[in-house]
Amino acid sequence: MINFSELYDKTVDNLFAIGLTYSFDREMIKDCIQDVFVKLYMKRHELDTVVNIESYLYASLRNRINDEFRHNSHLCDREIDDNSFNAFGDDDEYDLEYLEEERKRTETVSDYMKHLSPRQRQIIDLYYIERLKYNDICQIMGINYQSVRNLMHRSLSKLRCLATKSASV
Repeated sequence: MINFSELYDKTVDNLFAIGLTYSFDREMIKDCIQDVFVKLYMKRHELDTVVNIESYLYASLRNRINDEFRHNSHLCDREIDDNSFNAFGDDDEYDLEYLEEERKRTETVSDYMKHLSPRQRQIIDLYYIERLKYNDICQIMGINYQSVRNLMHRSLSKLRCLATKSASV
């Protein structure tokens, strides 16, 4: 039998981060996560066949958010949070230079990411930020393994092309 409070505590932060790849409506994401866990509890007797409960939760959240978008006719577009760069409070000159270089690199990557489709941004986030395996990404995105690999290849190729173009300018 699943201990729901432990499962919730273990996965809620990651589910919320996944939700943010679809929308920045934090309250809607929280509601969707709650709906996923309510549905999971209601169907707890049918979960014997679920091999990876975390992937199941990610896929369920994705489906629930998509349902919410369809219901509310909202379009989701991921934005870059300009407030994600905070100085660490140390006034050492080296740290300030490092922070400035890091900010410029992050800003450049953010600019490149804006040129990707929402699905391409999502796969980059899932693989590099969330550190998920391709099999888990398949379930979350609702596509097969080869499609995940192809999408990742196209996404990285586009990022490389953008980087090459900006380096030659």
